[in-house]
Amino acid sequence: MRSFLSTVSVLLIVLVAVLTPLSALAVWVDREIDETDSYVATTEPLASDARVQNAVAVRITDEIMKRIDAGPFQEGVETLVHDAVVSFAGTSAFKTAWNTVNRAAHTAVEEALADGGDNAITIDLAPVTEQVKRQLADEGVPFVDQVPVELDRVTILESDNLGTVRDIFHALRIAGVWLPVATILLAAAAVLLAVRRGRALIGLGLALAAGAVLLRIAVAAGHDLSLADLPPDVDRPAAEAVYDALTATLRTTAWWLPAAGLALAVGAWVLECRRPRRVSRVARVHPVSPVAPVKRSPLLP
Repeated sequence: MRSFLSTVSVLLIVLVAVLTPLSALAVWVDREIDETDSYVATTEPLASDARVQNAVAVRITDEIMKRIDAGPFQEGVETLVHDAVVSFAGTSAFKTAWNTVNRAAHTAVEEALADGGDNAITIDLAPVTEQVKRQLADEGVPFVDQVPVELDRVTILESDNLGTVRDIFHALRIAGVWLPVATILLAAAAVLLAVRRGRALIGLGLALAAGAVLLRIAVAAGHDLSLADLPPDVDRPAAEAVYDALTATLRTTAWWLPAAGLALAVGAWVLECRRPRRVSRVARVHPVSPVAPVKRSPLLP
């Protein structure tokens, strides 16, 4: 019976190692990707990212210059527009407009990851374009007041491999917070069923560290799947910045999980070493008396 319980405990610990990264991903989907406010807060730092600012500046400049014919001054006007957009990207007004853009884009991201359809995630830069247009008009740039503000969508992520990402996303959404709860219960069961609970705690700590390694592998694999075979019109540095921002919590979790796991394993190992060794039952019931030395007779050789 003791051997059976030990085997079950080991199997549960291995299962915890496998479920740990899946639990982290499930919480990430439920708390960050599915909630609009959390999504906006996650993407907000991108407004200060130079890669994103450059991609936005290039796209808005191109769209504006398509509608402006400045004749021989076209190149100079284009430079002026680009500089104005870059300058605007460093203001608080741009951050406000960026948050507005991402709040509206959250629905598109959910649809792209959950419902399928196009293998692209886009955002509408019209609010940013409107702000830039006002600034250029105030600076006296010719013809800019005639530029219509239309749906100006820019692709931030596009890949034929998003189908795999969607399948994983759908499964994690179904699992929700129940998966981490189940993982915690399995970890508790592994310790309670163990014959040597100290050793079970050591194994559990190592399982958490192994789960963190699996989580890092999953984040890296998601990076490759999402950014593979990007079309020429997609700015790769900006796409990488978006992916890094969305997965920042996962990378942080992948760092503190092994720290917590190794701390648990070391603490359990120290307690296990200090634990007094169990004396056998036979020795306790029938202590062995010391054998008295045999005295030799002086007459014997």
